[in-house]
Amino acid sequence: MPFHRAIPQSKPPAKSSGGLATYVQAEKLLHLAFVLPASVAIWGLVGWEADKHLHQQWMMIAGVIFGSVAGLAYMIRMALDTEKNSRKQDSTQNGTGEGGSETPS
Repeated sequence: MPFHRAIPQSKPPAKSSGGLATYVQAEKLLHLAFVLPASVAIWGLVGWEADKHLHQQWMMIAGVIFGSVAGLAYMIRMALDTEKNSRKQDSTQNGTGEGGSETPS
């Protein structure tokens, strides 16, 4: 009986980075938790300063609203990017491009 070598995969399976990946993911989630409040606070202060220097009453409210929208847009963009990266990691783990190691029923 002849010996047949296994056909090598086009891409080697991704190596698990262990605990470091967990810390990176936790850092990303903490980053998301602070983005919205920081954005609102910073733009609220910018609006307050503009109110004080230009003698207007509406600029602080506009700054808070702009900060809220900007922070929310950043959070959505980060969430979509994280989802895209996690899907890319899932598809490279088993080398088939189908993602995951689940077998269809």
